[in-house]
Amino acid sequence: MLPILFAVTEAAHEVGIAEKFGLEWKYVVIQTISFLILFGVIYKFGIKPTISTMEERNKKIESGLKNAEETQVRLAAAAQESAQLIKTAQLEASKVVEEARKAAKEFADKQNAEATARAADTLAKAQQAIELEHKKMLNEARGEIARLVVKTTEQVLAKKLSEADRAAYNEAASKELTSA
Repeated sequence: MLPILFAVTEAAHEVGIAEKFGLEWKYVVIQTISFLILFGVIYKFGIKPTISTMEERNKKIESGLKNAEETQVRLAAAAQESAQLIKTAQLEASKVVEEARKAAKEFADKQNAEATARAADTLAKAQQAIELEHKKMLNEARGEIARLVVKTTEQVLAKKLSEADRAAYNEAASKELTSA
């Protein structure tokens, strides 16, 4: 910086410009020194802290961008993982629904089979009851017919039969009706 100052002062001395403008060299040198001091103070207390602050901010911005990129990567991984979990859950849910459908069908088939078995059992019991009722009715009818035959025989013979004769006729009529 000083060599430039001396070069300027020499050039100004030779031409005489400084004298035309009323410059005194001692003031120019003092102003130059003052300027250099002022520049040094401003650089040390103004420019240097500003530059360091800007560098810190740049570092923070850079680390923030790195964090943002890492966060995006983690977010993408989390989204992929959640999509996989959702897919797995859907598969499990469809399996559960399918199993429930199978169980419901098996239950319905089982209930249907049980109802059919109960209906067949009830039908068989009803047929047995009808047969028993039919046999009972036939037996009652035979007994009534035998009694009527005895009564008719009594009237035809016009005599009274004893209890033993009546029982013998009843039994003979019953046997004849059963064999027929």
